[in-house]
Amino acid sequence: IELLQKHLYQEEVVQRALRGDNIIIWLPTGGGKTRAAVYVAKKHLENNPGAKVAVLVNKVHLVDQHYNKEFKPYLGRDYSLVPISGDCDQKDFFGCEVKNSDLVICTAQILENALTNQEEGKHVELSQFTLLIIDECHHTHKEGVYNKIMRRYVAQKLKGERRLPQILGLTASPGTGGAKSIKGAVEHVLQICANLDSVIVSSKVYAPELKKKVPRPRKRFDIVDRRPQDPFGDHLKFMMQFIHDFMALGPDFPVREFGTQEYEADVVILEKKGVTDRNRLLAQCSLHLRQYNDALLINDTVRMVDAFRVLESYYSTKSSTAMDGTDFFLLGLYQENKVELRKLAGDARFENPKMGKLQNTLLEQFDQGEHSRGILFSKTRKSTHCLYDWVSNNPALQRAGIRAAILTGAGNGINYMTQNEQKDTIRKFRLGSLNLLISTSVAEEGLDIPECNLVVRYGLLTNEIAQQQASGRARASDSVYSVVAQAGGREVRRELLNECLEDLTGRAIGEVQRMEPREFQMKITDLQKEALLTRQLTEQLKSKKKSRFSAAMVQLSCRGCFVLVAFGNDIKVIENAHHVNINPDFERYYHTGGKIPLKTFEDWESGRVISCAACGKQWGMEMVYKKIALLPILAIENFAMETPEGRKLAKKWKDVEFTVKEFNFNTYCSNKFPNMFD
Repeated sequence: IELLQKHLYQEEVVQRALRGDNIIIWLPTGGGKTRAAVYVAKKHLENNPGAKVAVLVNKVHLVDQHYNKEFKPYLGRDYSLVPISGDCDQKDFFGCEVKNSDLVICTAQILENALTNQEEGKHVELSQFTLLIIDECHHTHKEGVYNKIMRRYVAQKLKGERRLPQILGLTASPGTGGAKSIKGAVEHVLQICANLDSVIVSSKVYAPELKKKVPRPRKRFDIVDRRPQDPFGDHLKFMMQFIHDFMALGPDFPVREFGTQEYEADVVILEKKGVTDRNRLLAQCSLHLRQYNDALLINDTVRMVDAFRVLESYYSTKSSTAMDGTDFFLLGLYQENKVELRKLAGDARFENPKMGKLQNTLLEQFDQGEHSRGILFSKTRKSTHCLYDWVSNNPALQRAGIRAAILTGAGNGINYMTQNEQKDTIRKFRLGSLNLLISTSVAEEGLDIPECNLVVRYGLLTNEIAQQQASGRARASDSVYSVVAQAGGREVRRELLNECLEDLTGRAIGEVQRMEPREFQMKITDLQKEALLTRQLTEQLKSKKKSRFSAAMVQLSCRGCFVLVAFGNDIKVIENAHHVNINPDFERYYHTGGKIPLKTFEDWESGRVISCAACGKQWGMEMVYKKIALLPILAIENFAMETPEGRKLAKKWKDVEFTVKEFNFNTYCSNKFPNMFD
């Protein structure tokens, strides 16, 4: 077997797929799941004339990676292959591309869009495919896009539809779904199997060979003592207490410890309460307290100066938008303490001890020779930028020859990377011109990154799936997986819990695999019927909620200053995604800022940022639709809704309790340009 000639365990796990069964392949990171999938696809295409394969991935950069490094080299000579992602034109004619290809590799969202889009040339049916390969298939749950596709599949299967594709799922770990007991973990694994309509297979006979091929790195905890003194952090807490005294909350609102995630949750609730009660003092103070809490969390993760810069950046925009006594109090408090904060942030005696420990951990590996390669995982985009700045300006790390770069998720906005920047960074890391990636969780999953001899988890609390995938990035012999954390901190406790959960996942999979086929099938079918019923009930409730109020009876007010700016029936939706205000009078309520660097889409391109003219609260951005209509796209989370039942908030447009009608371009043009068709 030319594709799998090296590894017998890969041959073992594909056997049932070769017989046409729906399966999930469970192999560790680095075990060659994708190569096994290529082999199944090859045999499927050879043995089924007219076969059509779709390979679904959950991240854009994996489309090109799977195409160039896996599928094209082995299948490109004999079959027609096409990679399709959000940044290429083929997605606009997905139906045509599917018709003309033997195998498509695309993000799951593109397939989901094509399943719902009825336009000719864009629409596809699941029955057009004969094999569906789902990468990182543990994401097939809840409202994930994989699950939306598979719900359709399962619903058709339960109706007796025979023309459905074979399913091949790939995962390094399905996890326990938050369960801490074997019973709960088994239920979670069964649910994933039900969602994918598949059995789960792993290597049994050749497990020793697999263990040899994918050695586990040497794990260690690099523990540091708590800061003996933290005058910078103490000063931030003093300022926060000052704001609390100004708010005069009383005993009904106990808040938890400053500088924690729990406290952040408290102030999020307080801000919502402030908005719904029309209490601007409470709402604005809560927003500022969240910034101070962010600064405390950064102070605990990276340097004091990084925390200071975050506050400085936040307040630099505030003086021009102050509108009442609350704003002037909050701005004045920062201005009065700014000099003291800057001085404290520059005092090296009180620097974060984790930075020294991280420096030693990096030097230990990179001093060994010029072939060292590592990934430093951190929680947020902000912290990756702070760590990059620290590495780049640290003389000892520079002398050790560390050449670092940031790798974060692709997206739109200032702090996001473009897909091309991502590709370029990974290419340089592969070639060796970079030897340290400072990354968010984007590098944990699926990325074909060369063997590393060091993986560092820094200030991270994640689940057992992410931990397993991160440790799987340390593939070089004698590699190190380091957890840099504070003594008695939550990171160490979470890491140890994840080890137990990883073991629990394995035991749960074992139990599921040992079930009698008939019992397994009955459980799966029951779970599928239950999920279908639940979905139908949820849809009914959602539909009922959508028509609770007439759009004309709902008014939108700015979440920052409570000024009424629009009616619900001013809002229309474009392409089921972009909510725009079509009322020409609306423009007097907002100012425009800098242009958002987004690419041009089929029917529209992005314009400038828009913010409230009264308080400066950012609302969204402009779009230029069909080169004619300049329309403001609004994010509902930046507004409050005045309804007949009082003031309400929504995080997403799907949560609003009135119906938003589809935008009609022709009607818009005839209203805007009445003489256009004369």
